[in-house]
Amino acid sequence: MEFVEPTTLIVLALVAFIAGFIDAVAGGGGMLTVPALLSIGLPPHIALGTNKLAATFASSTAALTYYQKKLFQPSCWGRAFIATLIGATIGTFAVDAISTDWLQKVLPLIILAAAIYTIWHKTPHAHQNVSPPPSPVLHKKQYAQGLILGFYDGLAGPGTGAFWTVSSMALYRLNILLASGLAKAMNFTSNVTSLVTFAILGHIDWVLGLTMGVCLMVGAFVGAHSAIRFGAKFIRPVFVSVVSVLAIKLTYDAWFAGL
Repeated sequence: MEFVEPTTLIVLALVAFIAGFIDAVAGGGGMLTVPALLSIGLPPHIALGTNKLAATFASSTAALTYYQKKLFQPSCWGRAFIATLIGATIGTFAVDAISTDWLQKVLPLIILAAAIYTIWHKTPHAHQNVSPPPSPVLHKKQYAQGLILGFYDGLAGPGTGAFWTVSSMALYRLNILLASGLAKAMNFTSNVTSLVTFAILGHIDWVLGLTMGVCLMVGAFVGAHSAIRFGAKFIRPVFVSVVSVLAIKLTYDAWFAGL
């Protein structure tokens, strides 16, 4: 672990609070924290592992809040939980197999693509305010959704919460609050799974991760209550703008700065 200046630590803590708030409201807080960690010079593997440690704080707080508000029913989503756990484990081991140089070039592009998706996707028309009844079709959807998004969260991570929310609204016709509750629970599942794997592999800066994690947790608490009270649309324009600027800068640094 390298020494981090106090000023840098304060800036990262502030970024983490904002990201926690954003993640609980609309999903995608990792699109802010991962570029921030990369921007201080952390290797991509360490940045992803440290982000998982911090993100676990935020996702646990948000998931608990939605559960307490009865916006998530664990009994309905057991298959999604299992599939997400398996997908995240595979994805995290896949990251360890990728070279640092290649990951440094590809990760900013993934973040930028996630930001563009967030800008252009249309929120599905969904008003169902109860979880769907069990059925073979529902079970297949849960397995597929959990494996794909769990793998992505283990491999990269940025935007996973937003992808869970939107895909759940489209697949199950849930309203945005129920879809957000499901997203936070599954995001917590993949975060914990990846965190354990990253810790085993030694890819975590514990001081940075714990500092940002506490700030993410506070931001997630405020954000989850704000989302439940006001809805998710008010934060999107600022969120997308900041993420896009950071992703473009990282892409330039990785691909064009040395030309």
